[in-house]
Amino acid sequence: MLHDTCGSAPVEKAGQPRLCPLQAALAVRPCVESYDEFSRVALSLFRFIGAAYATGASDCWEAAYRFADEAPGIADSPLLVARAAALVRILRSGRPCELCFMPPSCRRLSQDEAELMRLLAVARRNQPGELESIVCQFVGNENENEIATTRAVNALALC
Repeated sequence: MLHDTCGSAPVEKAGQPRLCPLQAALAVRPCVESYDEFSRVALSLFRFIGAAYATGASDCWEAAYRFADEAPGIADSPLLVARAAALVRILRSGRPCELCFMPPSCRRLSQDEAELMRLLAVARRNQPGELESIVCQFVGNENENEIATTRAVNALALC
């Protein structure tokens, strides 16, 4: 699809079928396979932790710890789960709306998950100025929450 000069209305290319809005949104979102092993583990932990908060079920916490224990290359799985949980907790407290997590087995990412993966990737590249800018965009301009989120992302990235 092409956009008009203002970028506001999609225009079909000749012979190309038009996607429904949901299919179009999913087509541009990254999928789980596009991330390295550490990021995929972190994403799964975010999803288990998000499910625990959404359902109140302790089984979700157990699943997070079991998943981290079984993940290859993770030296301290309880610390990894704790750091992922700390980040989710900070984000939940500082945002006006709930975080959106997909089920653990889903191959697609929600917008919030894609942003979390972006934060984690920048933190792992050790780009402090870039990380602070992205954190600001994700959590807003609440200084206290920005600092806590930046620290939590950095701690998770170094785990």
